[in-house]
Amino acid sequence: MKKVTVRVPATSANLGSAFDCAGIAFELYNIFSFEKQESGLSFEGFDPIFANKNNLAYIGYQKTCEVIGISSSVKITVESVEIPVSRGLGSSASLIVAGVVAANHLHGSPLPKKELLRICNDIEGHPDNVAPALIGSFCVSLVAEGIPVTARYAVSDAIHFTVVYPDFEVQTKDARAVLPKTVERSDAIFNLSRTALMQHAFTQGHFFLLKHVTKDKLHEPYRKKLFRNIDEIEAAAYACGATTFIISGAGSACLCLSEKPIAEELGTAIAPLENHWIAKALTIDKDGGTVIAEA
Repeated sequence: MKKVTVRVPATSANLGSAFDCAGIAFELYNIFSFEKQESGLSFEGFDPIFANKNNLAYIGYQKTCEVIGISSSVKITVESVEIPVSRGLGSSASLIVAGVVAANHLHGSPLPKKELLRICNDIEGHPDNVAPALIGSFCVSLVAEGIPVTARYAVSDAIHFTVVYPDFEVQTKDARAVLPKTVERSDAIFNLSRTALMQHAFTQGHFFLLKHVTKDKLHEPYRKKLFRNIDEIEAAAYACGATTFIISGAGSACLCLSEKPIAEELGTAIAPLENHWIAKALTIDKDGGTVIAEA
């Protein structure tokens, strides 16, 4: 085996109250191939600005090879890109996970999933996106003594997901820069109580709870000022039947949960608005980063 092709799903982190702790994977994919070569590093299909050793797919590949103890000489090719960049849908996590999964598989899969998650977390800095990108579905994670631990849950089929995203980016560093250095105790308690019931709400499709567990006081109120015409988009989402409307990761994408499909109606409603917002129905990915071909 000299070449593998890896498919990695989009992810949405935070889900409101579970800031930096939870994420969910969707059937929207980036696909990359990794081919062993005698020496060096080469790329195909990447923007030249990303075709270097700072490429996250290569970093994931290289770090995994380092743990295994073998050469990281490789050619990385973009096969397909569906995840929009810098929209809060895990495009960076998809690169990291692709590299880690490819390196492990190409060299006989010596590392278990928990070790792959550790490598991904070391690169990303937190597990909220990389955990669902690696193992799929809805994941709640923590890092204890430097070790990421995640619990994976099935998501109720009763929940319909719609992502809306505009033509502008929000950089993660900017989204973090607007956050306060300290928070009120009451705000911390507000989020803790909701995060504690999040798993039950998602697995059971409990819409009253979904409306409330996705509310947040630690990051969304501060980040919304980075989003142009978000109030209009949110109003349109609720008018179309959304149960809740949340920022996806650092944004600029937002995620709607509803009891019925609303993507088509919402897309029509927001089409005339500024910043070219798009609405797209999403379904849950249950597999995470997967090798779909090898040669």
